[in-house]
Amino acid sequence: MRLALLGNPVGHSRSPAMHHAALAYHGVEGVYDAREVDAAQFASAVSEIAVGTLTGVNVTMPHKSLAYAASEVVSADAAMARSVNTMMVRDQRVMGISTDIPAIRACWRRAELPADDVLILGSGGAAAAALVAVASITAGRISVSARRLGAAAQVLKSVGVTGSVVDWGDPFAGVIVNATPLGMSAEELPTPMAARSTGLFDMAYADRPTPAVILATEGGVPFVSGIDMLVEQAALSFEWWTGLPAPRHEMRIATGL
Repeated sequence: MRLALLGNPVGHSRSPAMHHAALAYHGVEGVYDAREVDAAQFASAVSEIAVGTLTGVNVTMPHKSLAYAASEVVSADAAMARSVNTMMVRDQRVMGISTDIPAIRACWRRAELPADDVLILGSGGAAAAALVAVASITAGRISVSARRLGAAAQVLKSVGVTGSVVDWGDPFAGVIVNATPLGMSAEELPTPMAARSTGLFDMAYADRPTPAVILATEGGVPFVSGIDMLVEQAALSFEWWTGLPAPRHEMRIATGL
């Protein structure tokens, strides 16, 4: 098998280590590369999938919307989010799915995050995936916040989820979903938002716990870390590509985090 991660940047990614561990666990010969690509290089990689040079790919920032547009067939969840993070050929057509969405649902249940009001930070593909997932989980109100209010409104409109736009940095009581890179370089989430949270779903990850995860731990607030999310979405990708059960424990160890 020849697999790859497509995005920019990708140098920090733990995906190659995770997938090599999963392949080795099952004795499957294969390689998983991390490729830093621009839009043109991304299109070239999709062509490799179509002709079988690449078995499948994961897609990360900022190309999840490009992946959606490049897919000939998409899953129902991916269609709603207009975001694809995993691709391969199925029935002679390039298919795109979002393992982000079922991963969010699985991690949310596992961590027993409350079904409170939810605020999603971000306006990109990760935020769109979070909107689709959260809409089927929470009984509370859904809000989105981004530095550009228009972008927050647009992601709500594009996904078709009923919700409101919250000014960046406004106080919020409920579960916060961080669908931005904030925390990857030790950045903090806006204090008025984080201080009253009843739960945290942090998609960002780094070599050490993010400030948001540290705050949640200290406050006794239930949380999902970026590593939890990373492993689950990777495991679901591996299972889709191979039809084999993903060794989640070994994949997590392989992250070194």
